[in-house]
Amino acid sequence: MDGLLVDSEPEWLKSESEITAAYGYEWNSDDQVACLGGPLSRVGQYMHDKCNQAESAEFFTAKLVQVQAEKMRSHTPYMPGAFELVKELQSNGVKTGLVSASPRIIVEAVLDNVGTDLFPFSISSDDVEQTKPYPDAYLKAALLTNSDISQCLVFEDSLTGVGAATSSGAWLIAVPHLVKVEESARVRVIKSLEQMSFETLRRLHTDFSALI
Repeated sequence: MDGLLVDSEPEWLKSESEITAAYGYEWNSDDQVACLGGPLSRVGQYMHDKCNQAESAEFFTAKLVQVQAEKMRSHTPYMPGAFELVKELQSNGVKTGLVSASPRIIVEAVLDNVGTDLFPFSISSDDVEQTKPYPDAYLKAALLTNSDISQCLVFEDSLTGVGAATSSGAWLIAVPHLVKVEESARVRVIKSLEQMSFETLRRLHTDFSALI
């Protein structure tokens, strides 16, 4: 189960920058880090505050969803190594899916562009009572695939996603973007998905303490 395979962060940066620029605010790297991983209601509130409360927090949240969906429908890049890794896992019988803190409209925009071969099922923030950093989405993914969450592996890049994955009881491989993630008994940190393969993950399944 993956929350990392689509490289959406550059598009989020463009969307946030475009929206706040209209209100005279120049979105910067600190803002991007502060909002990384959502949830979008928090991002809308953050934009509301930075733009001198020119519009409601709900307005900024809705505007961001609209702009980002348009961007993802026209351009959905993969993280380096993501496509190859998922196809290799699927060829070896591993179930894969997309678990996102974004609303269904953005998830569908991604799927419209990349297809459903990589992600036979998807879970959005609209599909659970509480989105990341709560574990609900990953627990639902395990239920949908008739899997024991303690035997599931999650890929994440944000602290919000890491929190959701670890609290769900899953194993986690983090590829941090702009943030620092600490390793623990069930968490490993890598620089790129290009380091991963079915064989590497098979070895980690046997001994997760092994160095990657």
